[in-house]
Amino acid sequence: MSTPLHVVEGPYLRDILDQPRALEETVRRLSPSPALDDVVRRVTAGRYPRVVLTGMGSSYHGLHPLHLRLVNAGVPSVMVETSELLHYQSRLLAPETLLVLVSQSGRSAEIVRVLEEAGRGVETLAITNTADSPLAEQASAVLLTHAGEEATVACKTHLATQLALVWLGTCLTGGDLEETRRSLVATIPAVRQYVDKWRAHVEDLAGSLEGVGAVYYVGRGPSMGAVCSAGLITKESTHRPSEGLGSAAFRHGPMEMLGDHVFVMVFAGEEKTRSLNESLVADARAAGARAFLVAEDADRPALRLPTVPTLARPVVEILPVEMLTLAIPALDGREAGTFRVGGKVTTTE
Repeated sequence: MSTPLHVVEGPYLRDILDQPRALEETVRRLSPSPALDDVVRRVTAGRYPRVVLTGMGSSYHGLHPLHLRLVNAGVPSVMVETSELLHYQSRLLAPETLLVLVSQSGRSAEIVRVLEEAGRGVETLAITNTADSPLAEQASAVLLTHAGEEATVACKTHLATQLALVWLGTCLTGGDLEETRRSLVATIPAVRQYVDKWRAHVEDLAGSLEGVGAVYYVGRGPSMGAVCSAGLITKESTHRPSEGLGSAAFRHGPMEMLGDHVFVMVFAGEEKTRSLNESLVADARAAGARAFLVAEDADRPALRLPTVPTLARPVVEILPVEMLTLAIPALDGREAGTFRVGGKVTTTE
């Protein structure tokens, strides 16, 4: 870069740097409750013909890892965006459904509406960061995150939610909660070590982002949670076009628009499909794109995920995305994570 990179150290960056504390506080206060225990017993006993996972934005996309855990454990799980659930799949709101709702604010327009539609007849399990929200107050059982107040774009609340969803997945699949807690606790210092080097990560990525017009995130399996959330978070925090897609879907169209103006972040993910993702990086580079692999052993430190237990990988996969969302606005001479049209909580459906 011809001139030194200047990152505006505003509220969004401060929330990113607060993530280790948010995770520490959330995991410290995770514990079963009588209401949650009742729901878990009914799930493990097969009392629910289906579990419907719902949310909006990154809260919805972040449900991918939990969905796969439930499916692989034999629990009939369905993911539906809350707005679609309200208007086109409302028959799922039936007494035999367990409805798992995720919302950081607990008061977005669609969440409030679906609580009204569910009424008393549908069992609801909430994950939220806001104890006095309609979601927390009306759900049958509540799992609270303790990220603290967040200024703008979801970052620490997203990580705390991913941590809580790992815990919930263990609850709903009859796993070892103490082992899961140990895995989550071990993740916190790894996150701290990564974010402590934020300036070096941002400067490293900025060198590959100059002149970029579009950003793609791609991956498979549990990584779809980070991939799709990243597309939304990048739009909000950088005001630039970005999209999250499955690795296979990326070959069905976007490959034709690749060139030097496109940056592609490919998540290596689980070992069984890693070779497919590595091939995609090679093919995207051959087509002229700036394509890079995100993995524990990535060549570039900014894209090198902290080494954590596999169960906890969804907690850390978004970290390189956050560094990118700081780098692009710095290149543009702007502050990252500022809203121009919307706000922190979407209250209009």
